[in-house]
Amino acid sequence: MTTRARTVTVTWPEANARRLARQSLSEDTDRSPGPVSSSPAEAVASMLGAHAQVLSAAELSVGLRAEGLTRTDVRTALWTDRTLVKTFGPRGTVHLLPADDLPLWTGALSAVPTGTSPFPKDARMTPDQVEAVVAAVSDALTGAELTIDELSAEVVARTGPWAGDPVMPGFQDMWPRWRQVLHLAGHRGALCYAPNRGRKATYTNPGHVPLPGQEALATLVQRFLYAYGPATPAHFARWLAASRGWAGKLFDTLAGDGTIEEVAFEDCGTAWVTAGDTDFPSAPARGVRLLPYFDAFTVASYPRERLFPGAAYERALAGGQAGNFPVLLVDGTVAGVWHQRRSGKRIAVTVEPLSVLDAAQIRALEEQVERVGAVLEGRPALTVGKVTVGAHA
Repeated sequence: MTTRARTVTVTWPEANARRLARQSLSEDTDRSPGPVSSSPAEAVASMLGAHAQVLSAAELSVGLRAEGLTRTDVRTALWTDRTLVKTFGPRGTVHLLPADDLPLWTGALSAVPTGTSPFPKDARMTPDQVEAVVAAVSDALTGAELTIDELSAEVVARTGPWAGDPVMPGFQDMWPRWRQVLHLAGHRGALCYAPNRGRKATYTNPGHVPLPGQEALATLVQRFLYAYGPATPAHFARWLAASRGWAGKLFDTLAGDGTIEEVAFEDCGTAWVTAGDTDFPSAPARGVRLLPYFDAFTVASYPRERLFPGAAYERALAGGQAGNFPVLLVDGTVAGVWHQRRSGKRIAVTVEPLSVLDAAQIRALEEQVERVGAVLEGRPALTVGKVTVGAHA
């Protein structure tokens, strides 16, 4: 009879402390192996993409993970140095991704099954039409930077009038049919954002060749587990907005070839880490942090009930969806929300803790607000509840 190897048991405090440390969000980044971020690209890689639907929130997410970075550094990395790329990432939403990792991302994301179209039958596209549009987008954007209207004209000219049929509801308007696969073109590596032309977004072809799908998916799972493990196939599926059944089969394959390793994870039962990556810090997370809208840590950390305990689950989530509120972390868990209002250089930061902060936590919060101000290149003024704690003229 074969004796099964003893499974490592991981507690929530251990997992949470390691996740924070690996994203340079811990007071003590020496708790866990892994480099401290020193550039925008390294910071973005550590969190597996920065959600950038609101670019200022992405700039803050990146800046808070690397000492001394500002929003100008992030913009320079994106538009001048091109070490970052703005494109469609996990869940089909706009993200900043490291340029060097784009072949990995496009290879993996293009291999995720798309599922059933959410659009009405008369608005859908056939598989052949999808392929024709992606090819047209790739051709039109090669060596060019086009606005959405310019790109639309090129796609219709290359495919046919059907692509321009206004059948997609969008922001009190009807968009042309082809736009339902705009994010898919990004996932296939045919499209990414270029610098704005005035107030208009533009797109270009990044010119990267995607890695083979299964190879890229295996690497993406390993990176996800390194950053957010232990995790289950359901956690990975939710992060990608993919099928749980598909994710389960993917994990089974990777477990079978020894790429990932099973552990026992508190509140989740069986979960997974990258093979051999079973060292966890013994001390729980400590410190105070402010994280912006849709910060990757709050979106990808599971189980969500442990990161958002008690009243935080009601106050800081929208129907169970993370990211709709900037959050206050105290000792690694969500302990309130916050918001900012900018007027010129002055940034008014209001923090709403769910319980009373002690004097040490207030001092740490003041330091965090100073850091937010430094990243956003402004002068911060902090208010906790209705009491002004500190201000800068």
